[in-house]
Amino acid sequence: MLRQFLITRRILRDAIGHFNETDGWALASHVALSTLLAIFPFLIFATTLATFLGADRFAEVAVHLVFDTWPERIAEPIAREVESVLTVPRGGLLTVSVITAAVFASNGIEALRVALNRAYRVQETRSFIFNRLQSVFFVLIATIGFMAISLLLVLAPLAYRIAEQWVPAIETVSFTFGFWRYVIAVAVLVVGLFVVHKWLPDGRRSLGSLVPGIVVTIAAWVLGASMFAVYLESFATYVTTYAGLASIMIALVFLYIVSAIFILGAEINAAIIRYRDARAHVVPHGSEAA
Repeated sequence: MLRQFLITRRILRDAIGHFNETDGWALASHVALSTLLAIFPFLIFATTLATFLGADRFAEVAVHLVFDTWPERIAEPIAREVESVLTVPRGGLLTVSVITAAVFASNGIEALRVALNRAYRVQETRSFIFNRLQSVFFVLIATIGFMAISLLLVLAPLAYRIAEQWVPAIETVSFTFGFWRYVIAVAVLVVGLFVVHKWLPDGRRSLGSLVPGIVVTIAAWVLGASMFAVYLESFATYVTTYAGLASIMIALVFLYIVSAIFILGAEINAAIIRYRDARAHVVPHGSEAA
């Protein structure tokens, strides 16, 4: 037990120390602002592409997938504004505004790349063109994934009614539509964390080495979001301080907290990898004589 405590303390000291030494808090603000600036362009681009391909309910589903993992008080005003933006009719797919939206959406991914490279302590060796194309590719993949999920959510009630006819006992395990929507949103979050930790930073890492930091990220995200929601309900005066900008400021502060947690998760992974590498290079006692 004492040994595990000492190992954990060493890893946390390494992770938090490197986070502070490399301006982790400043980098978290960069990631938070870039993410906020990328949300609208991503949803505009994704909705335009989905509408072009005939997925008419995409906007509603995409908004829920993005915001269902946020505290309700933070997400509700932002989601409402996003939905109003997405319902505005737009022109063809390959317009300047839509292409610009895709590029701005990829800027959010580039901010994550910078944060992860610094957390994992690697230098970027890939070209600017490769990185930008990869970011745009991730935007396209996320759009296609959201479209597939929106289609599944549309077909799910029909599939459930058909299943009831063949398996009457299925009624005892039925869940609400909102429950499944939330489960899918959490699943999208987990998959997204693995994808960005695995492929955005330079170098190679096994999926197993990513698990500790991602588990810490999700647990701290839930705890931090809950505490921030309680703070908003009990103490915050954002509305009187920022007036009409309150919802944006609340979202920005929330994203700042989440970004710091995200970077610390990567720092923990990097610290564990460093500890394991150091242990692997320790010469066993008596091996020199052999």
